[in-house]
Amino acid sequence: MIWVNEQVDPGGLIYSCIACRDEAQAKDCHESFQQNLTEEQKSAGWVARLRTVSSWDEVPVNALKLD
Repeated sequence: MIWVNEQVDPGGLIYSCIACRDEAQAKDCHESFQQNLTEEQKSAGWVARLRTVSSWDEVPVNALKLD
């Protein structure tokens, strides 16, 4: 399983993306992504999301990939 962290702007574009196989590292990253969003960004519709995929082929191309 690969954990994918994304910060997504209101238009649905991925602003930041980090993918890794370590669940604890992924959850720490997700918490950081959430904390780094300002109140203005949140009210404008920015989100931090954490999801899983089964292969590296499903990870966005622009992601920082940690293995």
